[in-house]
Amino acid sequence: MPVGDHYGGGRGGTAAQRAALIIHTIADIAAGFLGLWILLYLLEANRANVFVQFVQGVADALAWWARDVFTMDTEALRVVLNYALPGAIYLLAGHLIAGRVRRL
Repeated sequence: MPVGDHYGGGRGGTAAQRAALIIHTIADIAAGFLGLWILLYLLEANRANVFVQFVQGVADALAWWARDVFTMDTEALRVVLNYALPGAIYLLAGHLIAGRVRRL
């Protein structure tokens, strides 16, 4: 099976395969933004930079529901856990949903 066919990227992919690919990709992008914000935070990126502000804004929007789930004193650990939790959930849920849609 060609590589692109597994995710519906090849020719003639079914609508379910294409929908699964979209769901899978959105979950990956969401988790990527959250992971990137964690990395930028830990590396003490310049928060006055437009790119850093953009990434932080997207990560905040994606993680609004998990804000302050963990409230420890160490700021870096708090940021890692509060942004990694939604990232892991988006990856898990997105991939599970995409797998179910792919089987339709």
